[in-house]
Amino acid sequence: MISVEYCRLLARHNRWVNERLYAAAAAMTDEERKRDRGAFFGSLHRTLDHILWGDRTWLGRFVGEPFGVPAYGAEMHADFAAMGRERADTDMEILDWAGKLTPAWLEGTLTYRRSSDGALCALPAWVAATHLFQHAVHHRGQATTLLKQAGHDIGPTDLPYLPGVIRTVA
Repeated sequence: MISVEYCRLLARHNRWVNERLYAAAAAMTDEERKRDRGAFFGSLHRTLDHILWGDRTWLGRFVGEPFGVPAYGAEMHADFAAMGRERADTDMEILDWAGKLTPAWLEGTLTYRRSSDGALCALPAWVAATHLFQHAVHHRGQATTLLKQAGHDIGPTDLPYLPGVIRTVA
């Protein structure tokens, strides 16, 4: 089982990496961001949009406000600036959710409707919270590769590089 502190740390990491990704992507032209580069979702833009969709979907389940956008793969934001604003808002909402998280919630069961087919599902809440962060990490790995291939390196994104986590000892 994971802890409340773990979720709070990952929420901070999530925001930090997303800020770096979006800053690098903003340096690209819209055409470059939307170019099909052979990734699972084709372009960097669609990959970032999918990560945002996943975060909104899972967060909505956690707070009891279902996200009504269709299953993954549907483009939510054609405009990068609008997507960036939604990303920043979502990261703040994830931080807020994590800040209010309790051990009792993590020990409970999350029941929700699956986006793909509407099936009623249930799983341990701590597994769902883990998935929220793991899903984003997985696809951000794809996004960092697409950025690197386009000549943009955001530097290290590993958890120990999150400001305030690692300390050097003499």
